[in-house]
Amino acid sequence: MNEEVRVKLPGLTHDLLEKLEQRLGRLHARQRLGIERDYEAHIFGHGINFFHIENWYSIHSVIRNTLKLTGLYWRGRRNAENIQVRHHNVKLPGLPASFDGFTILHLSDMHVDISQGAMRRLIEHLPSIHYDICVLTGDFRGNTFGPFGPTLEGLARVRAHLKGSLYGVLGNHDTVCMVPGMEQMGIRMLLNESETIVRGTQCIHLAGIDDAHYYRVDNMEKTASRFPHNEVSILLSHTPEIYRQAAHAGFNLMLSGHTHGGQICLPGSIPITLDSVLPRHMGSGAWKYHDMVGYTSAGAGTVIVPVRLNCPPEMTLHHLRCS
Repeated sequence: MNEEVRVKLPGLTHDLLEKLEQRLGRLHARQRLGIERDYEAHIFGHGINFFHIENWYSIHSVIRNTLKLTGLYWRGRRNAENIQVRHHNVKLPGLPASFDGFTILHLSDMHVDISQGAMRRLIEHLPSIHYDICVLTGDFRGNTFGPFGPTLEGLARVRAHLKGSLYGVLGNHDTVCMVPGMEQMGIRMLLNESETIVRGTQCIHLAGIDDAHYYRVDNMEKTASRFPHNEVSILLSHTPEIYRQAAHAGFNLMLSGHTHGGQICLPGSIPITLDSVLPRHMGSGAWKYHDMVGYTSAGAGTVIVPVRLNCPPEMTLHHLRCS
């Protein structure tokens, strides 16, 4: 099986395969790589996934040409680079006093290799942004398959302007083969794992799951079992679709992306599609489910076409507050 995976996935060498098995465990690595191999096989010649809108390139042309005919295309291109800095105050019961005012910079859906203009604008914003940690909620790559070298190069340019501790999770566009390269940059990837963040004698917990949208290799039970349930915990998930599981697992805050907020929306920021199975009010911005607060980022980059209408890209600062 290892030989088959190595042949089918671009950039997967024997050394990289060994690193992934040591880093993730043999079962997780084999599952993720096997699903990625099957996915690429569907795209290149057979299977229904070829007709997913992200991979059906004739549809991309139809959308692009329609927007040009309506005169909206170039305005949408300008909008796609106009990243907004959003602030979200989060009151969390039980938050330790030393974490009052703790700020998390949240970046999602950067698609760095195909969203160069937006990434340049994001980098321009960063010197004036103040935060304690930065979290990245997936979809670093533009395509859902193929080489990932340009993605790591684009991410490294952004990483050079980010300070402090960085944590990330993978999205449905990302290959697990990127993990060693991302961790070499100093991005701690959380793949059904957690980290404890300490201030003085007090702490909170930051957890992350592997992609739950397409690859379905998320393990909520494993992730939530790593810390005491009476302490404040934050979950990073690429998709907000697992909001029920996260709330019932006892997480206090969930940060997600994936939806792009719709990217191309009707007036009033009404999304045409969210590519997710969840209530539409959870498609972007702040929301709540039972005792858990959630936030779905509209993302910093674009997919399918480099256009945004009635849905600006964003970088978000979450300010934690004692309730």
